Amino acid sequence: MSDPATTQAELTRLRVLIQEMDSRLAQISQIMARARLNTPNQLQGELQRLLQPIKASLEELETRVKAHEKERDHLRALQSVGAVINSSLELDEVLREVMDAIISLTGAERGFLMLIDDYTGELTVQIARNMDRETIEQSSFDVSRSIMQSVAHSGEPIVTINAQSDPRFSGSDSVISYNLRAILCVPLKVRGTITGVIYADNRIAAGIFNDDDRDLLSNFANQAAVAIENARLFKQIRDQLADITEMKNLMDDVFASIASGVITIDTTDRIALFNRAAEQILGLVAKQVLNQPYRQILTTMAGLESIVEQVKSYGGQHNMEVDTVVAKRSGVTTLNMTLSPLRDVQQETFGVAVVLDDVSEKKRVESLRRYLPPALVDQVRGLDVAQRPQRRRMSVMFADVRGFTTLSERLEPEKLIQIINGYFAVAAAAINRFEGVIDKYMGDAIMAEFNTTLNPQVNHVERAVRTALMMREELASYHKVLPEDRRLHFGIGIHVGEAVVGNVGTHFRKDYTVLGDAVNMAKRLQEVAGPDQIIISHAVYDAVRSWVEAEPWGPVQLKGRQAVDQLYALVGLKDG
Repeated sequence: MSDPATTQAELTRLRVLIQEMDSRLAQISQIMARARLNTPNQLQGELQRLLQPIKASLEELETRVKAHEKERDHLRALQSVGAVINSSLELDEVLREVMDAIISLTGAERGFLMLIDDYTGELTVQIARNMDRETIEQSSFDVSRSIMQSVAHSGEPIVTINAQSDPRFSGSDSVISYNLRAILCVPLKVRGTITGVIYADNRIAAGIFNDDDRDLLSNFANQAAVAIENARLFKQIRDQLADITEMKNLMDDVFASIASGVITIDTTDRIALFNRAAEQILGLVAKQVLNQPYRQILTTMAGLESIVEQVKSYGGQHNMEVDTVVAKRSGVTTLNMTLSPLRDVQQETFGVAVVLDDVSEKKRVESLRRYLPPALVDQVRGLDVAQRPQRRRMSVMFADVRGFTTLSERLEPEKLIQIINGYFAVAAAAINRFEGVIDKYMGDAIMAEFNTTLNPQVNHVERAVRTALMMREELASYHKVLPEDRRLHFGIGIHVGEAVVGNVGTHFRKDYTVLGDAVNMAKRLQEVAGPDQIIISHAVYDAVRSWVEAEPWGPVQLKGRQAVDQLYALVGLKDG
């Protein structure tokens, strides 16, 4: 096709030429008439016959040029609209541009774009616009669904200049009831698959659509279908990314809120994740350790490297407990670590997850439970059993099961354990009742203290004495359920004095205990006590004489002591 400007100029020149020829013929006729020539009309008719083919050819050329101009305008419109709809991936914006372009190109009153629902397979209106570029409300969707369904099913476009008189739609209730006239409907196709339809109509004027409009709209629909599909895919991807982002944020929040420390190590042995709890437990800052080799960061965790390598190589979950020094925290922190492999969908290991729990407090409480009755544990949670040794005045009690050695000569060890545990249960119940500390079990003997750093007590002497009395009383009740040959007795000694309390031992094994003369004295008193006897020192007697009955016992020179001590055998409580 020639240049549009040149074609237009040529067409204008031909039109002027025709007009000049008609004017000249009229002038010739007038001249011949004034000259009273007999043949002017004949001459004019002959000339007109000669010029008629030329005039017809010019008119045909004009019609063809107009058709080419219309086609050119349509192509320009398609190019312009295509550039607009393909310049955006926002689905709503693309749909609006498509519908406004359809109405502009075809001169329709209304336009509807419907897409096939991926789940139901039904056509659903995505957007509806009118010639004023306004969105049509759903209540005004009075369209021919049958025509839409036919185009969506067959993939063939439909055009009618007057649907009211078109025999193809004589049975369509919607066409008749909605008084629909000019209708144009074409399919939307993407790679040969029908994804929806474009529907345009005019309820007022008939004959505004023709086959050229149908072909134009079909070409436009092919362009629009791709743009719409791209926008839909973009929306799906954006929604999926939003979901992924939301899930990531949620996981970040979850990791941040987990009470346990979570550390992940990637295949290059670098730290990939380090949550807030891990920061608090280890006294480190996540920003400073992320992407750093874990061997350089977790240096105080003895044995970690070998376990990490084992998990990476063989998989499986491993637990370990380590004592480590944490920055900005005094003492040693005990950590329980669970190491698990990180696997992808192919079950290939791509890292190791380390879950940390600070069990220092738990271990400390468990340590307290070794020494204290349950009622005291919660009261002394803030105490540190690892603190420096202290000198204190305290009451010490030893109790030994009399006759157990003889019994052990004729019974199996398993049976002996059962029997001695029964007697220790009686003793422990009484000690716990008066909030004493069970220091240790020594064969068939038990040692307890009152007024240690773990159980500070003002009336510790009274508590020790009442404990011994309760043990003797409860033992009498216990004998009633035992065979006669299993009835054993306690020999008890109690003394009050200065002693040092604290942890003794090495880093491999430590015990919380009491050392000093008060301990030695109480042990000697227990050794001289007979079955069911409670022997107390003079210092103990002075503290409780107002409310107990006791018989002088001695004076006695105890083993390992140079002085002679006045002792007392505790009888019971005074009446009243």
